[in-house]
Amino acid sequence: MDGIEEHKERIVVGVDGSGPSIKALEWAVEQARRTGAKVEAVQAWEVPTMYGSGMMVLPGGEEFDKSARQSLESAISHALGGRMDVEVEHHTVGGHPAKTLIDMSDGADLLVVGSRGHGGFVGSLIGSVSHYCVNHANCPVVIVRETD
Repeated sequence: MDGIEEHKERIVVGVDGSGPSIKALEWAVEQARRTGAKVEAVQAWEVPTMYGSGMMVLPGGEEFDKSARQSLESAISHALGGRMDVEVEHHTVGGHPAKTLIDMSDGADLLVVGSRGHGGFVGSLIGSVSHYCVNHANCPVVIVRETD
């Protein structure tokens, strides 16, 4: 059909380098293999409110973005396992991880996040990206635990 672009399913996955986020990325890649979807791997970063005087920060957080980009590229390479059969876009974004994932998943078919499993009192004190995503996403959310 001329002029009609086929919709390709879009899976957004949050990656922060932790074990659960790597498992979430692996899950998203496998899901994309099954469905023909593309994966958008997102790593958000924030400039710490306090840091030692030995840290050199370039204006605009370029060092944080560079570090996030390297971490994300390594995670994607690991998740693909040497295969190039899934389209994976990577995005590093300066901002709060939960808000960034909600923004990036606008219009997505699926949002995938890892869970460190902090529950109860600790989870309520530190907050939870996965909990925020479940409550605010406009698409289905899959939560992957490291032990799953």
